[in-house]
Amino acid sequence: MELGFGFTTIAIIIVVLYLLSSIKILAEYERGVIFRLGRLLPDAKGPGIILVFAPVDRMVRISLRQEALEVPPQDIITRDNVTLKVNAVIFLRVIEPRRAVVEVSNYVYQTSQFAQTTLRSVLGEQELDELLAHREKINLRLQSILDTHTAPWGVKVANVEVKQVDMPESMLRAMAKQAEAEREKRSKIIHAEGEFSAAQRLVDAAKLLATEPVSVQLRYLQTLTEIGVEKNTTVVFPVPVDIFTGIQKLIGKKEGG
Repeated sequence: MELGFGFTTIAIIIVVLYLLSSIKILAEYERGVIFRLGRLLPDAKGPGIILVFAPVDRMVRISLRQEALEVPPQDIITRDNVTLKVNAVIFLRVIEPRRAVVEVSNYVYQTSQFAQTTLRSVLGEQELDELLAHREKINLRLQSILDTHTAPWGVKVANVEVKQVDMPESMLRAMAKQAEAEREKRSKIIHAEGEFSAAQRLVDAAKLLATEPVSVQLRYLQTLTEIGVEKNTTVVFPVPVDIFTGIQKLIGKKEGG
């Protein structure tokens, strides 16, 4: 009797320990993909408490949280033959846990490899100016291509951002010279426009003064007043060119007479 009682107790303890070891707790952001005798169960389990009866059952934990995947720097040759080093960051999350386990061995590694090849091919089709000026458009295209590849695995690529673009020193110097030349060009254009406006105003003023010859004399007197206020030792009196013209005409008439 004592031997039978002891065996029963041991058996109960083993069963209890087995049941306790079969209890699994999944967090709110986790799902358990169960394989029973090698066959995939129809639905992923969780969150909360679930039972996994080993060795009949095998569970694979899948996180549903969004993950950030950094793409290592890639050597890019743009369409205008500029060599760059570009890296990016990908934001992805698992939408269908069963497909993320069954369809691909490692969805993170697979997505990283697709991202590297896609980054090289897409940026290789762009010119340097397009890459720097239209980065948002390039990000959307990268996201669309990657999402198309990862959709069969139950993985959603939420966003792709080109993180950093490293250019050679020679290209940085060339871009600095180009920017400096552009600023100088704008400066000369603004200066020329100012000169044109000033010349136009002088023409308008000359036309206005020509309507009343007396106004020219008043302008001369005003100029003398301004010179006198400054207390200069030398006074320059402006003489109209018309006076010299008139004198030349008189001299010409006398010589002709």
